[in-house]
Amino acid sequence: MNGPFSRGVGRDPAAGLRLAGSRPPSLAPFPLPQVYQLLEPGPVVLLTTAEAGRPNVMTMSWHMAVEFEPPLVACIVSSGNHSHRALCETGECVIAIPDQAQAPQVAGIGNCSGRDRDKFADFGLTTVPAACVAAPLVAECFANLECKVRDTRLASHYDLFILEVVKAWIDPLQKEPRTLHHHGFGRFVVDGETITLPSAMP
Repeated sequence: MNGPFSRGVGRDPAAGLRLAGSRPPSLAPFPLPQVYQLLEPGPVVLLTTAEAGRPNVMTMSWHMAVEFEPPLVACIVSSGNHSHRALCETGECVIAIPDQAQAPQVAGIGNCSGRDRDKFADFGLTTVPAACVAAPLVAECFANLECKVRDTRLASHYDLFILEVVKAWIDPLQKEPRTLHHHGFGRFVVDGETITLPSAMP
C-alpha cells in the first residue's frame, strides 16, 4: 500500500512514519508526573459550592470546554477536596474566573481546606447570590458561570465531572482582565499580548 503511512526507506519500522532526522542533542527526558505543567488547559478558576447553606471555594486549574451549546465544561475535582462532596451532594457550583489582581487569594485558597474555615472571609472575597444555583458568585471575579452537574460517569474513577453552564455573568467594569495559568508548585503565567489570525472556526 502506498501513502504517508506505508513502510519503506526512511521510515520508522515500528510506526510506519517518515523520520525527519536524528533526535536533536538538546532534547532531554521530562518527568512524567510533571507533564501536566506542559498541558495546562486554561485559566486558573475558583469553584464555589454551597452545602447545607455553607458556601465554600476552591482553586481549580484542570478543566476544559467540551461543547458549545449547551455550554459544557469538564473539570477535575479531587475526592480529596472538601468541595468534592458538596458537588456530589448538590449537583451545583459556580466557576468564577479571577484576574491577576486576585492571584494572592487564588494561591492561598488552593493551599488550604474549607473543612474547618471560612475561606471567603479569610481571603477577603465577597459572595453574591446566583440566579439558578445555591452556590455563590464571587464579586471580585470578572466572570462567573453558574453550573449544574450533567454527567458523573467518570467521577468515580477519575474525579471528572461534566458541568452545564446555565447562567453566565461578566463584569464590564473590569477592562481587559488578564487570567492566571498554573505551571506547578506556585508558578503562574499571566496572559500577555493578544494576537488575531484569520480563522473559520469560532
